[in-house]
Amino acid sequence: MLPQRFLGYLADEIAGMVVNRITYLVPKRKKKTKSRIKSIERAVFLDTSAIIDGRIFDVIRLGLFLDVLAIPNEILLELKHIADSQDVVKRERGRKGLEMLEGLKKTKGIKVVVVPNENLLQKKEVDETLISIAKKYNGRIITCDYNLEKKAAIQGVKAININALANHLKITAVPGEALHIKIQHPGKDISQGVGYLDDGTMVVVESGVSDVDRTIDVVVSRVIQTASGRILFAKKI
Repeated sequence: MLPQRFLGYLADEIAGMVVNRITYLVPKRKKKTKSRIKSIERAVFLDTSAIIDGRIFDVIRLGLFLDVLAIPNEILLELKHIADSQDVVKRERGRKGLEMLEGLKKTKGIKVVVVPNENLLQKKEVDETLISIAKKYNGRIITCDYNLEKKAAIQGVKAININALANHLKITAVPGEALHIKIQHPGKDISQGVGYLDDGTMVVVESGVSDVDRTIDVVVSRVIQTASGRILFAKKI
């Protein structure tokens, strides 16, 4: 018969082994690394439309955006889907967007972070996911999508529309200002001629149809602000 002391010791050993075994089998919770959270705190989040548009990459290369650029994985998947599209134009835009992102990752001074899927079980639209992640990390969204811009604003997330930014950066002209401009084609009215400033602003010249393909001097008569930008109306000097 085994001594009582030995039996007690054996029982303690077996109990310890069982506890260790249970601890090993229970999956450990992965703690969120503070480094990743900190790295994309107040980051700039790019959506698919901004990546495909491409103008944001020129702005970034100028050094105007010094923030961390964050790309949710859902955006990359949507971009890949576009790059695999049967539509030739969509496929080309999608592939070009992926190439520009890859080039951006190699640019010195620019940090690009891919944010992994956070809600695998929740089926959300890509826009909703983007807004949710940007809100979580106090970030801003860069987009060319007017609807996304408004949805983000409703949910308290700052969204910068590239088209609106481009309009704000266009040359400001006032009535009475003289311009030297080339008339490129006829306007909607049979007598009008249309030219463009260096930034793309349309200039409609009264009685300018006879001057198509010629560079003439005009004076601005009025300025109209539309949803797509400014239109200048001018008269020949």
